[in-house]
Amino acid sequence: MRAVVYQGFAEPPSLVEVADPVPPAGGVVVRVEATGLCRSDWHGWQGHDSDISTFPHIPGHEFAGVIASVGAGVIGWQEGDRVTAPFVFACGACPECVAGDHQVCRRQQQPGFSLPGSFADYVVVTDAATNLVALPLAVDLATGASLGCRFATAYRAVVAQGRAAAGEWAVVYGCGGVGLSAVMIAVARGLRVVAVDVSVQALELARSFGASVTVLAGDAPDAVIEATGGGAHLSLDALGSPGTCAAAVASLRRRGRHVQVGLLPGGAPDLPMGRVLAYELSVVGSHGMAAQAYPGMLSLVASGQLRPDLLITRSISLDEAPAALVALSTASPTGITMIAPSLSTT
Repeated sequence: MRAVVYQGFAEPPSLVEVADPVPPAGGVVVRVEATGLCRSDWHGWQGHDSDISTFPHIPGHEFAGVIASVGAGVIGWQEGDRVTAPFVFACGACPECVAGDHQVCRRQQQPGFSLPGSFADYVVVTDAATNLVALPLAVDLATGASLGCRFATAYRAVVAQGRAAAGEWAVVYGCGGVGLSAVMIAVARGLRVVAVDVSVQALELARSFGASVTVLAGDAPDAVIEATGGGAHLSLDALGSPGTCAAAVASLRRRGRHVQVGLLPGGAPDLPMGRVLAYELSVVGSHGMAAQAYPGMLSLVASGQLRPDLLITRSISLDEAPAALVALSTASPTGITMIAPSLSTT
């Protein structure tokens, strides 16, 4: 099969031919029809993720496609089924999995990090009974691919970890794929949303998805506090930097809740702990979403109440993926870039 491969951290990725994967016992091989280009893929390529230890390596962790082959012991899934999967492949048996918290499985594996990823014609999904998600016919495969990391992560961050309630103010720092997803989801939940970013174009897109207020990052958090009449009830750092994390926490009103979504490779933030204590703020993390939690989100997508398809602003071929990954070193494209292996550059 064709696959995007790099030989070491920050080494130039290229499109090469590698051996077709074989389904493991309990797992399946999925023919990739769409896979998202995510900043987490860039972080992995740069060496910010300790789970990558074997080279050559194939990146890519959010995908959708069709089951191509089924491993021994798999029940309930067959070739031709339309599927996606969370970026956390849970074991299904550890104490966290038994409690239903697959997203923090202690024996988790991740495609594109600890496993070969989805920037390829095929990708393996382990423990199919725990990790596969069936896609309704009303959800196209590109939309399904957008759910695996950014949209599902934002959904759980807003709804479960953030405990969003209609009528509240939410502020979202960083309007890339996960941030715009959070804006859309929060608006659908009846919240008023302030979107913060350095890009005017990204803020315009956030407003088109329902943000009530947009703020350039240099004006936050003061502008956020003014716009919300004292601070947001809920803040999310969807970018992942010490500065945006600290600013998001500083944007909260008393008893507010902060959810950290973006990775923090730049080091620990200097949080305003005096404010955390005096205002009794809550600070929590959010790490993806378990496959068993997808049906509620998928029903909203299938009905059109949530439109992750609108976040997809560009589709490219697998041939173009290496250059697109490298380009993330200098700029982040607005919205979600989707890689379609079946696309041709000719």
